[in-house]
Amino acid sequence: MTAEVLLEHGLVVASALFATGLIGVLVRRNLLFQLLAIEIMLNAAGMAFVIAGARWGEADGQVFFIFILVMAAAEVAVGLALLLRLSHRFRGLDGDSVSVMRG
Repeated sequence: MTAEVLLEHGLVVASALFATGLIGVLVRRNLLFQLLAIEIMLNAAGMAFVIAGARWGEADGQVFFIFILVMAAAEVAVGLALLLRLSHRFRGLDGDSVSVMRG
């Protein structure tokens, strides 16, 4: 009984975090804040994997969370490099000013 309650509460928290990150990506125009919102979404997905794995007594959720952490670290490294390049070129991180780029 308590495992089911913990599963439900944990998944509600994870979905609230994911919704917060999604709203952050859709509403904010600053690219740095959008990267932070994506990180929140990835951590919410990882939290859901760990909670589900704990519910069934399997270590698969923790393995997936480690994979998510590695993917998030790579995303941060590439994303921050792109943000540095864009901030030098456009003198800011506004998403609207970057959208005028021409190939």
